[in-house]
Amino acid sequence: MHKTIIKLTNKNWLLAINTLKKKDIILKKIINRYRTEKLQSKKNAFLTLAKSITGQQISIKAANSIWEKLEKKIKKITPNNILKSKKNEIAKCGFSKQKVNYLLNLANFFKKNKNIEKKWKKIEDEKVINDLIQIKGIGRWTAEMFLIFYLLRPNIFPSSDIGLQKAVSVNYNLKYPLKESEVKKFKKKWQPWSTVATWYLWRSLDPIPVKY
Repeated sequence: MHKTIIKLTNKNWLLAINTLKKKDIILKKIINRYRTEKLQSKKNAFLTLAKSITGQQISIKAANSIWEKLEKKIKKITPNNILKSKKNEIAKCGFSKQKVNYLLNLANFFKKNKNIEKKWKKIEDEKVINDLIQIKGIGRWTAEMFLIFYLLRPNIFPSSDIGLQKAVSVNYNLKYPLKESEVKKFKKKWQPWSTVATWYLWRSLDPIPVKY
């Protein structure tokens, strides 16, 4: 029997912020600062993953700049259009040789698995992660970004994310990088709405909301 999969609908987002505000006074201040904003889904699985690969280990600003160049070059970013492009053309947009190969791996995967998104929408978080990390170039962090930004899963806590670690360190006055015990404490505190807490903490550091 399938477990019921919960998504961050508008109703659940409200429930999440009300719960988190009661649990965490610092988060309450951040949430109140960005009342009119919320997590937006891209509604395109391939684009979300391609953008996450672009953003691996670089700043949001750098990733956005590279992505814009790719959009100018390819116009419509689809698996087929990526596969039709020459490697050096993609690299010219600012991608490392390794990331060019990752993008091509991803495009090949989507070409071969046409209806994979339907499956992902029905299965639990860890099962989605296990599927995704089989694609060379996608690790746990990228899979977690996909669960947050495409599948809108409510309880994702990307503990290795530098932005999240920095935001916690700044807002809670803790030394960066966080100790494992501190990470576990926040993960426990924010359940079952870790995604929402993470999004607001990212927002507290960035002038523009994070999107994948």
